[in-house]
Amino acid sequence: MIARYRRTQDPRAREQAVHCYMPLARRLASRYHRGQEPLDDLLQVAYLGLVKAVDRFDPAHGTRFSSFAIPTISGELRRHFRDTSWTLHVPRGVQEAALEMTKASAELAHQLRRPPTVRELAEATGLELEQIAEAMQARAAQDTTSLDQPRAGGGDGDTTIAEVIGNEDDRLDLIEHRVTVAPLIRALPAREREILFMRFARDMTQSEIAERVGCSQMQVSRLLRRAIARLSQVSDEPQAGPQRRSRATVRPRDGAS
Repeated sequence: MIARYRRTQDPRAREQAVHCYMPLARRLASRYHRGQEPLDDLLQVAYLGLVKAVDRFDPAHGTRFSSFAIPTISGELRRHFRDTSWTLHVPRGVQEAALEMTKASAELAHQLRRPPTVRELAEATGLELEQIAEAMQARAAQDTTSLDQPRAGGGDGDTTIAEVIGNEDDRLDLIEHRVTVAPLIRALPAREREILFMRFARDMTQSEIAERVGCSQMQVSRLLRRAIARLSQVSDEPQAGPQRRSRATVRPRDGAS
């Protein structure tokens, strides 16, 4: 039939050839079916690959049609998974390795009655251990979930995943304060910067700071007040509100020990 179609280009011969080899296409579609993708969709892709194989096959090459059709149909199925089933962009080689690994994993699990190891998957597929590990990571990231999706098992249908995993970070204000204060601190004398660091970053008492820098506790208190006053004077007016809040939290304690 295929030879007659190639010779005469008769559409009826083409249709007969396609119908004759549809069982082959169905077997290949079933082989790639993993439960996530509807089988009907895979059958349509396999039939399309079969039609392409009928149109491209040349009997003059001396090969059997099935030997030509199987890689053609399989290529269409792999292309379908590559183009439609991956939410994230993954290199083609990793996608194909993931498909081979998934297929081999199902076969080995059936034979061994347990999940196969990475080394067993590598031996079954001919891939390197690193390729198997990369394919497993890509396979795990193949599907994504929207943060707006209702939370499963939450009881309240209006609760989304984002509401469960997200919360307000009380430290966000500190980012603004740090960006504002950092250049001002760099403008202070080195001794005052050191004392500020020991007091507020290391949480050292004024007595400990005085012992470290070799001066009295009263001098440390005075240097702290002067440094904070300088920061207040050089800060811009729009930032006065955040600075006042910061000063309220870092006011030195005279006589602390």
